[in-house]
Amino acid sequence: MYNIGRVICRQVSSLNIPIVLRRTIMYSLSSINPDEFKSVQYTTKDKVAYITLNRPHVLNAIDEHMPKELQQSVQLANDDDKVKVIVLSGSGKAFTTGHDLKQYAEDSEGDVPGTQKMPWDPFIDYKNVEPSLEAFMSFWKSYKPTLCKVHGYAVAGGSSLALCCDMVVMGENARIGYPPARVWGCPITAMWVYRIGAEKAKRMLFTGDLIDGKEAARIGLVLKAVPEEQLDDEVERLAKRMVNVPSNQLFFQKQVINQAIENMGLFSTQRLATLFDGMSRHTPEGVQFQERAVEVGFKKAIRERDSGDDTQWSGLNSKL
Repeated sequence: MYNIGRVICRQVSSLNIPIVLRRTIMYSLSSINPDEFKSVQYTTKDKVAYITLNRPHVLNAIDEHMPKELQQSVQLANDDDKVKVIVLSGSGKAFTTGHDLKQYAEDSEGDVPGTQKMPWDPFIDYKNVEPSLEAFMSFWKSYKPTLCKVHGYAVAGGSSLALCCDMVVMGENARIGYPPARVWGCPITAMWVYRIGAEKAKRMLFTGDLIDGKEAARIGLVLKAVPEEQLDDEVERLAKRMVNVPSNQLFFQKQVINQAIENMGLFSTQRLATLFDGMSRHTPEGVQFQERAVEVGFKKAIRERDSGDDTQWSGLNSKL
């Protein structure tokens, strides 16, 4: 029944009828209704699907709804024959600051869904984290090109999401990086090494530093960086260059390039990274970090972690 629905949706998407009517028919036939999304906004215009992270009050921190809604949005775009290109962005002041971890870090009893009391079970942890990996990778696996527009911040899980897109355009002053690499995290999409090579990836993940758009473009992490006031226009120009290329041609080029990366072990690397992400949150140092977050609050614990100063998890009491 699901496959039949997708075939019908594709047929409806090709009809020459008003776009509002076409959307209404497609959404009624599909089990996905973007009007019911809680954390993502999905719209289409002029052959482009716009997927927008829509939690601006918390800098688009990734909640429990967002991964599934992102994946469903990519599916809608791929099922719509009128769509040629997908643009991912964030509303408000930032792309996204990553997963909304405050409630998890400050939970010492395993009461928050997705957390566990010690001793932890890595199998359960993997099952909880893996759906986010699949959701982020839906942009990589999308039949259609995916562009990510980064303003403000793309940090922690936000950088993992952005780097799954085919191309990333940043504002020059935007910041990207994976600070949890210092303690309590490992980037599950593992895209750093495939984008900038082993040495630069190590430099970023051994320090957890943030870099601006100019530096990200210089080292090849992203396609390019432009002044913030030009960011929207630059992404639109790039999208418009692709929308009149046949979808099959876009698909062919993408699959050849993706296959080259996948042959280098991308998926097995991601499986390892997802396991290590769970382990990093349950090492002696990870537990100490969480205890500190419970004691002083997540934001202060983050500041201490990222300062580079000695902490209770990096000093004499550390197991390493």
